[in-house]
Amino acid sequence: MSTTTTSHLREQWMAFRQQHPKTRIRDAAHTLQVSEGQLIAACTGPRVIHLRHDFPALLQRMPALGKVMVLTRNESCVIERKGIFEDVRVESRHVGVVVGKDIDLRMFFSKWTYGFAVQDDAALGFKRSLQVFDGQGHAVIKIYALAATVLSAWEQLVQDFTAATQPDNIALLPAAPAPVYAEQVDGRAFLQEWAALQDTHDFFPMLKRYDVSRIQALEIAEGKFARRVGNDCVKTLLEQAADTGLEIMVFVSNHGNIEIHTGPVHNILEIPGWINVMDPDFNLHLKTDAIAQCWVVEKPSADGTVTSVEVFDARQEMIVQFFGKRKPGHPELQAWRELVGRM
Repeated sequence: MSTTTTSHLREQWMAFRQQHPKTRIRDAAHTLQVSEGQLIAACTGPRVIHLRHDFPALLQRMPALGKVMVLTRNESCVIERKGIFEDVRVESRHVGVVVGKDIDLRMFFSKWTYGFAVQDDAALGFKRSLQVFDGQGHAVIKIYALAATVLSAWEQLVQDFTAATQPDNIALLPAAPAPVYAEQVDGRAFLQEWAALQDTHDFFPMLKRYDVSRIQALEIAEGKFARRVGNDCVKTLLEQAADTGLEIMVFVSNHGNIEIHTGPVHNILEIPGWINVMDPDFNLHLKTDAIAQCWVVEKPSADGTVTSVEVFDARQEMIVQFFGKRKPGHPELQAWRELVGRM
């Protein structure tokens, strides 16, 4: 993208902001027929700084920032969790893990391509944040500063990770081809292996071995380990969890990051087309008209059956997963099983 083009894009964004001040940048980028990452890069300068491609090292510095807000989204769902980075594990250059009572992440670094430090700018609609995008310019993770954030540590981090070059564009990479799955599956063998699971983390490798999609797997297991439920189940689940104080786990992911909330939910707000959790340190925004399928899924484990509610869009992509709060070595909550059993 030429300098002239990127300058024009920046001007387009500012003009769009004046006309549509409440439109989110992701939606604006779609309207302007560019990726969000391209739109951010076009604003490179005092308010947008490219970061070095050393994300594991950057993450190791996150605990020093104090309380922040971490945002992860896919096409149909946004999760926002406020808290402190505690145990950051980035020994693997491929998968990073953050564990803590507030911030809980599983990060796939092969998808982390472009990073930016963004400063507050009302005209551009920017808030102080660290933002990472994949090779197609789609947001993988965003980390926002809060009133309680240690800004001196934030500013030092940005200084230390500023890239040597600061172009006003990014080179988009071709997206990976859509996976092709097996047309014929030995359903009996597949279900036997499912029945023998000892750890929920072994479920995805099992799908890979049989070359099946998640929806294929659920259809094979329907009536034994899976049952389809109504697309309004998320509203019911959240409202009942809020009414009873039941602690749940909420997983929202894209191909570069999984963000997890564990704990209660309180303030459930439904507006046309959306179901939301609006709690002080946890927000969830789920586009209800994007829901195409919902399943209750049971997976055997050494700790007993683990039950999830899995929500998919029309492309059969996972939107969000719900579990009862649990830790390895402990059975899942009976109250969670009873809630799901009523669906």
